[in-house]
Amino acid sequence: MKFNKVLTSEIDENFNNSLEMSYISRESGGYIAKNHNIFDTIPLNSINKFILRNALFGTAIYKFGDFKDKVMVISGVHGNELSSQRASLLLFEYLLNFPLDTSVYLIPFVAPNSTMNNTRRFNSKDLNRSTYIKGSLTNCILNTIKDLKIDAVADFHTTALNSNPGIESIFCSKEPSLESIKIAEHIASETGSKTIINDKAGFPFKGAVEDESNLEGIPAITCEVVSPFGSIKKGSIERSFLQMKSFLSYF
Repeated sequence: MKFNKVLTSEIDENFNNSLEMSYISRESGGYIAKNHNIFDTIPLNSINKFILRNALFGTAIYKFGDFKDKVMVISGVHGNELSSQRASLLLFEYLLNFPLDTSVYLIPFVAPNSTMNNTRRFNSKDLNRSTYIKGSLTNCILNTIKDLKIDAVADFHTTALNSNPGIESIFCSKEPSLESIKIAEHIASETGSKTIINDKAGFPFKGAVEDESNLEGIPAITCEVVSPFGSIKKGSIERSFLQMKSFLSYF
């Protein structure tokens, strides 16, 4: 995967950290502005316009900093889980100038087309159950994680009341990557989110980016905040952003 340097002139902002970008897929693009449930919450500054413009052409991935250690943050595996995707825009701006000693790879919109249509699925697939399926969008993300030799992954979602899990939480697993639990417990201690610990990655469900990454020996977690599917509950963006920052502070 070739990354291209992003110039300050492209987003009309000065920033301290190096910034590069590439695309994982060119077949997933979407016009996020069509989904007013998220678009109406986005300030149309030059940074957000840059991100939204890139989402038209597919699944964009951004690299902040250039260090030996590497982590990845993703959101939008389910296009109708909006709070975490909106929080990723806050994280993007935060990472432009926050002092880093770890490279951070950020995918704000995994499937912009699904976000545009405010739908859970992409190409009729639940991407949170498809990471092991060759050629699926999340399988392409997993391959990118392995190719880039990412050290840890955090996948950010939202959950509705009376759904699974239905509470603000962090999924992790004991095996095969025990560090998954250590990361989750760190975030829980800083945010008050509940840890949900599975004995083994990929059980009772398989196909999540978190599970498949852990099975590859790459510590991974899934963070959830509470908000109705397809809309944004007050305060949920800030809670997801807090989880994101706590994940990064572990390293």
